[in-house]
Amino acid sequence: MTQYDVAVIGSGPGGYVAAIRCAQLGMKTAIIEKYSTLGGTCLNVGCIPSKALLDSSHHFEDATKHFEEHGIEIPGEIKVNLEKMIARKQGVVDMTTKGIQFLMDKNKIDVYQGLGSFKDATHINIKKSDGKTETIEAKNTIIATGSKPASLPFIEIDKERIITSTEALELKEIPKHMMVIGGGVIGLELGQVYKRLGSQVTVIEYMDRIIPGMDAALSKELMKVMKKQKVGFHLSHKVKSVERKGKEVIVKADTKKGEEVEFKGDYCLVSVGRRPYTDGLNVEAAGVEMGERGMIAVNDHLQTNVPNIYAIGDVVRGAMLAHKAEEEGTMVAEILAGQKPHIDYNLIPGVVYTWPEVAAVGKTEEQLKEAGVEYKSGQFPMRALGRARASMDIDGFVKILADKNTDEVLGVHMIGARCADLITEAVTAMEFRASAEDIARMSHAHPTYAEAVKEAALAATDNRALHV
Repeated sequence: MTQYDVAVIGSGPGGYVAAIRCAQLGMKTAIIEKYSTLGGTCLNVGCIPSKALLDSSHHFEDATKHFEEHGIEIPGEIKVNLEKMIARKQGVVDMTTKGIQFLMDKNKIDVYQGLGSFKDATHINIKKSDGKTETIEAKNTIIATGSKPASLPFIEIDKERIITSTEALELKEIPKHMMVIGGGVIGLELGQVYKRLGSQVTVIEYMDRIIPGMDAALSKELMKVMKKQKVGFHLSHKVKSVERKGKEVIVKADTKKGEEVEFKGDYCLVSVGRRPYTDGLNVEAAGVEMGERGMIAVNDHLQTNVPNIYAIGDVVRGAMLAHKAEEEGTMVAEILAGQKPHIDYNLIPGVVYTWPEVAAVGKTEEQLKEAGVEYKSGQFPMRALGRARASMDIDGFVKILADKNTDEVLGVHMIGARCADLITEAVTAMEFRASAEDIARMSHAHPTYAEAVKEAALAATDNRALHV
């Protein structure tokens, strides 16, 4: 029986990063993945493929709606080749997953393909696709089994017309009318992909605003922009049934006033969040205790009640984000090596990859009000930037929230072009506990989108914004 210092179950961003860091720190490491490719949800059916389709559909939209304004004339009709677009997406996925395999080989990490399940706290059975089972021994184990799309109890996902994000990445045709249940990140991103390609898109959301976990100002601005893009929104609607009749899907929902509303389309994307995935893991055999909502219970060091077993990523509490899982994987590896790493969960950014992009870090205005924190706010519109006007990306703003007394930056919320990249400036500043004036006095290259961050900081510092 092969023995390891560490076995990692799951090869998503949390799992493979944990494995690499363990190997870097001198531990004999194994990684177990039940699917035929490494990378987990993020690389195979999540972050990477969805961004590939977002970029492809963005190019199509620019070609059909914006090239002419730039003085670019294309003779003839511009058409979508969905099959080729999906194939390009898959090419990006294949290249990325092969890159993970390269990293495993480079770091001398043993890769086991099969379903990993606990035999006891130090032994893991690996059931392979041919039905054979192999057992390995691990001094320590890191559970990184991730999450799966969630649904509602009364919805039957048929994977043909009533679909999750996984199937939405592999459609053979452009929907005539895609109904999206859930106004969160996944639903809005994939809804925007198909809207650009010509679908009618209707978003049905239970809450009174989209992206409800983010600052309310971002929710309001994103919905305003997406309405201009002709996406339909029905907020405060409680879906009560989803039924398929041939090629038609019928969604029934109750409004806040209790009135029944009916929606009809040819596809329904169910995007009501994700659930921790521990199916087949057999944690009971190892004595691992489960937490709330199917999550694995861990302490501040991501250690379960069984001292040599840890859990990270979507399977434990906190935001279900690939980069959060990566940080946790690194932290556990370094703890096992006797180091003392830390994670500030308040400073893990959240991003929505629609266009305009939405990004945030730290506290929202609503959270500060609820906590009774005295704060000041500075906001700057993207349309006031020369760079934004040059690229015709004028929607959005940057908002900085700072402590009223100390000027320390408490939260940064932005919507606009390249905000997914811009947010890192805010994370860096907040990691070093910068004040709004610190950011305001930093030189920002001109012309750039990043100037909006400087201007918002100036606005938060005695209302000193220069270009409004």
